[in-house]
Amino acid sequence: MLAGLSAALGAGLLWGLVFIVPLMLPDYSGVMLAAGRYIAFGLLALFLARADRAALKRLSRADWIDAAKLALIGNVLYFAALASAIQLAGATVPTMIIGTLPVTIAITAKLTSQDTADHGLPWSRLLLPLTVIGSGLMLVHGQTDDAGDIAHDARYWSGLALAGVAVACWTWYPLNNSYWLRRQPTGLARAWATAQGLMTLPLALIALAGIALWQWATEGGIDIAGPRPGVFIGLMLLTGLLASWLGTLLWNRASHLLPAGLAGQLIVFETMAALVYGFIWYERWPSLAEMGGIALLVAGVALAVRAFRRPRAI
Repeated sequence: MLAGLSAALGAGLLWGLVFIVPLMLPDYSGVMLAAGRYIAFGLLALFLARADRAALKRLSRADWIDAAKLALIGNVLYFAALASAIQLAGATVPTMIIGTLPVTIAITAKLTSQDTADHGLPWSRLLLPLTVIGSGLMLVHGQTDDAGDIAHDARYWSGLALAGVAVACWTWYPLNNSYWLRRQPTGLARAWATAQGLMTLPLALIALAGIALWQWATEGGIDIAGPRPGVFIGLMLLTGLLASWLGTLLWNRASHLLPAGLAGQLIVFETMAALVYGFIWYERWPSLAEMGGIALLVAGVALAVRAFRRPRAI
């Protein structure tokens, strides 16, 4: 339990970094950031695959197909939808999206029968931690005013629709990733992260080609690197290594050690990390209401851990 919780915390701290990158690169679209991040992830996976070649050879054709599905839905589609939602609907949307994931994942895990540990947990033991987490998220989001400044036009509602797509993608991804890992012997977490990176690379290259074609058709030229190529490439490599590869490795470790429903709730660590990084970026302390909301998030996670650790009646 402790090793799984530590791995989930580490993944959340690394994944929270992706919320800062759009602030550092405001001249780049969300789709471009998604393509750049996962091309970097895929190239790093090519390099790291040499160390995992023995484990990668153990993967069957069906395993590679599963890795491609997870890469497409959990990486490219999810981050493209999330980053585009930021562009269309304002800064509040990504936090709201990530904030709802513990609830959507826990409920989805309960409604599926693939994981007996989750299926056997009574709804009554999930109600309190989910309520506390939801209350904390509402309190934090109630302090944001970005959405109130955005006209409710087609762009705004398109952003909300893309936010829903991102929720669906990352509700599906951790559960299916966890189910695959828990059917395997130990020692495949790193190789499975690398395998997903290898399958992500061609998908990200296709996305980049689409961006180039769009630029050529609409602007008469192609400018993939953008106005700050050095900073862009550096940040893409950094997020590719830390947020994508290492974060996925840690998440795979947590998924192997913890019930899928509990691991899903621990995605709240990413929300907390994003909030902290945001306060650091804007150089301000959180308000009392924001601190209260974060405290409720921590309390909700602690209650969830306690609920899953409580012995079941025989």
